[in-house]
Amino acid sequence: MSDADDLRFMRAALDEAAHAAASGEVPVGAVVVRGGEIVGRGWNQPIGRHDPTAHAEIGALRDAAARLGNYRLPGCELYVTLEPCAMCAGAIQHARIARIVWGAADPKTGACGSVVDLFAEPRLNHHARSVGGVMAAECAATLQAFFAERRALARSRRRLATAREILSDDPAGRTPSSEPPRSDDPGAPSTRASD
Repeated sequence: MSDADDLRFMRAALDEAAHAAASGEVPVGAVVVRGGEIVGRGWNQPIGRHDPTAHAEIGALRDAAARLGNYRLPGCELYVTLEPCAMCAGAIQHARIARIVWGAADPKTGACGSVVDLFAEPRLNHHARSVGGVMAAECAATLQAFFAERRALARSRRRLATAREILSDDPAGRTPSSEPPRSDDPGAPSTRASD
């Protein structure tokens, strides 16, 4: 494939990642390509499907295998927005994918070189070519925006819970700043008419 093809198919994988984000899943998307045509699509769905194996790569491999009528996908390429984990790398090897193209590196679970490189392991019987960093900035930005939004939402929920807790502790529904000053408080303004 040419560099232009790599960009085109990585954009298609980013479109799949948008489906994941819209569903509240970590936005990772993947496509399987054979002969310049997309034959499989997938996006992260482990939460919604209650399935720890429902990663984008697995979904795309399953879709391609069903469409092509074969669990082996020789001559196919897989494009994914995030470096595959060990589980997905194993599935890619079992499917006999010829080439894997990924976007953002995954320094915590990446199995294409960030943590381990399963595609370079000489004891394994199949070795897909691995190309990383294609549209890495765009792929990483998608993930960063998703997690920034989740962190902001979590902060907002914590603040709301704290406010509710404060209000539930005061039967009159007053917050500390809305309470009138006490008359015995020396800093309180005088309420006498003569002042």
